[in-house]
Amino acid sequence: MTDIRHHIPEPMLAAYAAGTLPRAFELVIAAHISLCDECRAGLEAHEILGGALLDDTPCADLSEGLADRVMGLLDAPCAVREAPRRKGIYPGPVAEAMRNGAPRWKKLGMGVRQDILFHDKDGSARLLYIPPGAAVPDHGHRGTELTLVLQGAFNDETGYFGVGDLEVADEELEHTPTAAPGDPCICLAATDAPLRFGPLIPRLLQPVFRI
Repeated sequence: MTDIRHHIPEPMLAAYAAGTLPRAFELVIAAHISLCDECRAGLEAHEILGGALLDDTPCADLSEGLADRVMGLLDAPCAVREAPRRKGIYPGPVAEAMRNGAPRWKKLGMGVRQDILFHDKDGSARLLYIPPGAAVPDHGHRGTELTLVLQGAFNDETGYFGVGDLEVADEELEHTPTAAPGDPCICLAATDAPLRFGPLIPRLLQPVFRI
């Protein structure tokens, strides 16, 4: 896609290339990269740089027989894993996380729905469905939140986000994402800490919805 305006920050792209991101963030970054030529090229550059750094790393002595065992493993047959395929509006990595099924939407209120793809000690990833003109309640962040638009668009205090755009929200941002007119806004969102809601009702329901 060529009209993407909001991309992956370089430090996060480098962390993805190094394999140090939490699982939830990895899913969002992988989905964005599958849509964005610019970030895909950036990832390739980081991977090339990582390979060059490995080439410059001093060699270490190997234990007896280790080299032979490693070379033997290289000759062993292995299964080739196909890249996950896109399904409708859902990029391959998201379709795979959905087990190639349909979203299991659960109502959050005001027409907003979610499908939690997974939740662990390091964070969570979920799909969000926001009807045109509807808004996610005003909230801040105790950590980082990544939001990738898969359909439609939304506006908040930082600007406009369309299909393929990635918003990175940190502890300094408080916002009220509102779906733009047209198609319902469907997003992939990942967090590494619970959100910080101001209104009472969302705060009370937060443990139930695991947001």
